[in-house]
Amino acid sequence: MDASCWPHLGWVGGYVHSGELQNGVFLDRNLSERFECRFTTVKINKTPSIMLKDMEGSVLGVWVAHGEGRFSYKNDRVHRVLGSNKCIALQYVDDNGEPTELYPMNPNGSKDGIAGICSLDGRHLALMPHPERATFMWQWPYVPPNLVGVEISPWMRLFYNAFVWTHNVL
Repeated sequence: MDASCWPHLGWVGGYVHSGELQNGVFLDRNLSERFECRFTTVKINKTPSIMLKDMEGSVLGVWVAHGEGRFSYKNDRVHRVLGSNKCIALQYVDDNGEPTELYPMNPNGSKDGIAGICSLDGRHLALMPHPERATFMWQWPYVPPNLVGVEISPWMRLFYNAFVWTHNVL
């Protein structure tokens, strides 16, 4: 995939080289070489992400729908820096809530199960799952026992956080 298709991805996972911001993260084809559309599970990590505020530690079902959703890195250093700066926002997890690279729980084969990353300041979030497709519980094909009877899914918090932040900034 040509990295020029994602010109602003450098804001998230980018690095400075010779005084210019360089893309360090790319979205590559799924290892399955297929378009993947399914309901899977992710864990939300503690990050500076504005949109994921107060959601840390949540393990939630979410829809994925992509053919090119595997986070790839220009080099190992970029991946390590994301981790050391707590910018790995979402990870695909197994049935025990542990990050996984195993298919089909990790639908694209991203290293460490990475499903989303954020910028150092938390203002930018790049993720491949589609929480906008899972904001109401009737959109979930499986509802865990602790969410039975709930109408609005925990993913709505992500959009509420964005609203609150923009309201306070503007």
